[in-house]
Amino acid sequence: MIEFSPAPGTLPPGRRIYAVGDVHGCAGQLARLHAAIAEDLGRRPVAAPLVLHIGDYVDRGPDSAGVLACLLAGPDLPDGVDVVNLMGNHERTMLDALEGDRAAGTDWLFQGGRPTLESYGLDPDGAREGWMAGLPAGHAAFLRGLALRHAEGGYLFVHAGIRPGVTLADQAPEDLLRIRQPFLYTEQDLGAVVVHGHTPVKAPVVRANRIAIDTGAVFGGRLTAAVLEGETVGFLAV
Repeated sequence: MIEFSPAPGTLPPGRRIYAVGDVHGCAGQLARLHAAIAEDLGRRPVAAPLVLHIGDYVDRGPDSAGVLACLLAGPDLPDGVDVVNLMGNHERTMLDALEGDRAAGTDWLFQGGRPTLESYGLDPDGAREGWMAGLPAGHAAFLRGLALRHAEGGYLFVHAGIRPGVTLADQAPEDLLRIRQPFLYTEQDLGAVVVHGHTPVKAPVVRANRIAIDTGAVFGGRLTAAVLEGETVGFLAV
């Protein structure tokens, strides 16, 4: 059973959001978390459920190709569940590398791209020109189509965070994908409660202005979903 507590933000009646933290190639854990979400929906139906993945689906873990295939095909969830997929910094770097940016390609290999390429049966030390051609149809287009943000009720969902002191409309894409400081330490009102991943934590963090949900699945931790409904928040983890 999920234990709920007062949340720092609110959602309208009938809406429930399951916000899933950084997956990083952990396809097995993602499948188990989707099953746990489906089970929770079976026990506690709601009019308008949404599953939102916060980004960083690829790199470091063993089956990035499997994670993207799952998201591209649509997770195994009950009918009527909306799904939103956000872009993480690892997807941005992967896409830049696939499109021929040499510096991004080097960064990608260093930051965990090697296991991603291997999950597609590609040689990380082979010709980079063959990387894009080695992906299944639709995977690159899926990456290009990922959203940078999603807003509902009192929440803003982004991969990394936002820059304090900058209006929500004027946030730079690089900050949404990569920021850590000064976002993580600010206590100021950010204009919305920011639900984010990117910076691993041992357990979910709930503050007045943000909720952190990257619980380090690829580093041996659990894969976590924040369950937001009304004025409450709880967590599912596998």
